[in-house]
Amino acid sequence: MTTTLASGRAARRQTMRRIRPRRSPAVPLLLAVWAGAAGVLWLWWRNTPAISDDAGRILNAGRITGLLAGYLMALVVLQMARVPALERRVGSDRVARWHAMSGRYTLCLTLAHVLLTMWGYALQAGGGLGTVVAQTVESIQGLPDMGKAAVGTALLAVIGSASAGPVRRRIPYDAWYHLHLLTYAAVFLAFWHQLTTGYDFAVEPLATTAWYALYGSVTALVVWYRVLTPLRLNLRHRLRVDSVVEEAPGVVSVLIGGRRLHRIGAEAGQFFRWRFLAPGMRFSSHPYSLSAPPRPDTLRITVKAMGDHSERLRELRPGTRVWAEGPYGALTARRRSRGKVLLVAGGVGITPMRALFETLPGSGGDITLLYRANSTRDLALWSELAAIADERGARLMYAVNSPDGERPDISAETLTSKIPDIDRHDVFMCGPPGFARSVYEALRGAGVPARRIHHESFAM
Repeated sequence: MTTTLASGRAARRQTMRRIRPRRSPAVPLLLAVWAGAAGVLWLWWRNTPAISDDAGRILNAGRITGLLAGYLMALVVLQMARVPALERRVGSDRVARWHAMSGRYTLCLTLAHVLLTMWGYALQAGGGLGTVVAQTVESIQGLPDMGKAAVGTALLAVIGSASAGPVRRRIPYDAWYHLHLLTYAAVFLAFWHQLTTGYDFAVEPLATTAWYALYGSVTALVVWYRVLTPLRLNLRHRLRVDSVVEEAPGVVSVLIGGRRLHRIGAEAGQFFRWRFLAPGMRFSSHPYSLSAPPRPDTLRITVKAMGDHSERLRELRPGTRVWAEGPYGALTARRRSRGKVLLVAGGVGITPMRALFETLPGSGGDITLLYRANSTRDLALWSELAAIADERGARLMYAVNSPDGERPDISAETLTSKIPDIDRHDVFMCGPPGFARSVYEALRGAGVPARRIHHESFAM
């Protein structure tokens, strides 16, 4: 059985008004980040006299790593704030990668700061490397706010260890997610000792003001976008489960009703973080893409059972309250730069592609959708896709395994033979990481420039 939603002509008109191709803001943002780091190094240079001995060199190395760690901590929290300018224009997956990379650098710099500073203090006191532990204990007990900093550093170490690939894959998503939220507490605890014991802030009042401004701005963004914005969205739209429909083996659609949902600001290709207020699901928040454009009274997600949370969606009852955060993601029509578009979906990656297939403006033959699945039984939403293709004159293709299990050939040669002008297309794709990598290589081999291959991955 499949769900049926009304025609998307109105959604296509709305999408056309939103198409304003623009350059990615990644480069200016990265330049701003590097400029901030340069400012931190300048602060150290300005306040550093001549260094004459090993203890001084080691202590100053500790100062540099501490200042950079403090700066990066603010950026790590900023990347968790889900600021629309980042989430929608840069892309949620890219911001998540920046967050992971920044977190690793922050942890390494913090540990280096602790070791170098305590080593330098030990040398000044006439001891050697072996007295670092004793010096650390003495500093925690004797210096203001160092106890808080020690707890914050320990929390960062635990969070960093849990986020390492081999460990992360063994931890349930919900446990990792809630542990990750302790980053806020770690940064809060580590913040105060920077001002009370940091030499640069003691001698440079303007630096203290700038540090308060940096952390204050980041805190305001977190409170606004992680607390107040979701609260306003859910109080205004009153989301509830309308129905749950089986689309294919192990795949269900959840239709979510509410008030004035066309004003929620979502676009085809975007996703929300969903929390269903049902027994056993209240404390789980997971990202699922919209599988149809927002209607005035309905949102829809289509999910494949791949874990405890997704498997329990089929048990939801009509009337169940829903808490949503979003919309997020940059896999939208705003990225389009060409008249012709190829949509490529792998498995349940069809969900954002189905919404784009309905709403991307174009005349007959401009829009093509290629759907990869294990078998024809696994082609979720197929009847809807066929109806959209018929209405729009769009091309709809699928690639499934042969009866003996052989995978279809999706290579540069195959793509070029099916779509001779593929190098003049924009390509949107969504699917498992391995599938996305192989299709990306095939598209590049077929002559599609990397800047016109648009993809977001929500794998953590």
